[in-house]
Order: sequence, then C-alpha cells, then structure tokens
Amino acid sequence: MSLDVAAPCEDHAGMISQPYQLYVERTDPAKNMARYYAMQIEQTMFGEACLTRRWGRIGKRGQEKQHVFEREEEAVRLFLDLVKQKRARGYRPRATLLYFQS
Repeated sequence: MSLDVAAPCEDHAGMISQPYQLYVERTDPAKNMARYYAMQIEQTMFGEACLTRRWGRIGKRGQEKQHVFEREEEAVRLFLDLVKQKRARGYRPRATLLYFQS
C-alpha cells in the first residue's frame, strides 16, 4: 500500500465513550485519618481501556495500580464496583469551601 493513498481510519470505534473519573476522600480527625482515592479510565495507545487507581494519605503521593482491559465495559464494571465499595467505607467527594468577598 502506498503512503500517498488515504487509508480508512476507524479510530473512533475504539475510543472511550465518555470520561470516567472519581476523586473521593475519607477523613476522621479523631483517628488522624485523611485518605484519598482517585480513579480514571483512559485509552492506552493500543486501544485498550485502562483503569488507573491512586490512593493514599491526603497530601502524599500514595500508591498507584493500573488494570488494562480489552473492552471498555470491563473497566467500567470494575470502576462501578470500586465506587460502591468506597462509598460503603465512608469515602465522599471532597467538600469544597466557597468564599465570597463583599
């Protein structure tokens, strides 16, 4: 095949259909607990779905683990299972404070 010939590109078929991202925290000053948990699903350069998880103490680098799946649906299933687990353990979205100036 010549490099000058336009080849059909089917890249859109393998792309992640929507962004999946989560950042939650669990804090308890009485126990000196300040933890975070973050996840996102991205596409690898080979077209696979990759679920990346990060967790640790708030303000620290923490740990990271990646799970690679052939199908996006598998990554989404694990993502949703982990969201359910984290909510059951008390993780919640970070409370943001809004300051208004007069």
